[in-house]
Formats: sequence, C-alpha cells, structure tokens
Amino acid sequence: MIIYSITTIVKKEVEQEWCQWMRDKHIPDILHTGFFNNHRMFKVRIPTSLEGESTYIVQYECESIDNYLSYAEKDAPRLQADSASKFIGKITTARTVMELI
Repeated sequence: MIIYSITTIVKKEVEQEWCQWMRDKHIPDILHTGFFNNHRMFKVRIPTSLEGESTYIVQYECESIDNYLSYAEKDAPRLQADSASKFIGKITTARTVMELI
C-alpha cells in the first residue's frame, strides 16, 4: 500500500475556510480521480505550530506506486494549482509518498 501524505501549514486567518474547502471540495476531487481508495485528515497537536498557524496532515491510500504515479502525472498538477491559487500566501505545503511495509 502506498500513502500519499500532504503536510500543510495554514495561517489562522484562513484555517476555518481552508478546512471547509478541504472537506467539501479538495479531498472529494482527489478521491474522484479514482487512484485513491481512502483518506485521513489530522490536525497536528504536538509539536505545536508557530503562533498564528496550524499544521494539518492529509493522507491518501492507494494500492500501488503505479496508481500514485498515474495520479501524479494526470491529475496532481491541476489539483495542486487549485489549492495554491485559492490560498496564495496563506498555506505552505510539503508532500511525501510512503510505502507501508
């Protein structure tokens, strides 16, 4: 199993809007690509974020690295651009791909 993990630091001023957008729009859009079969969304509590920011991690599961690579080629650029343009200067994102062993 492959886990695609996105860590996002969100400015408090847009935190509520970002969380709602993630639940209502962005996560469903990623799942609708058909490459992932599950997801989880976490708010990091320890270590604490800098004042004025919160850190979130969203993880998506897929069956194979080929599924992830297909997503990365076909859908990721568009979906990442949507996120970046909606929250310009308000979020910082880091992505990792892991294999469950």
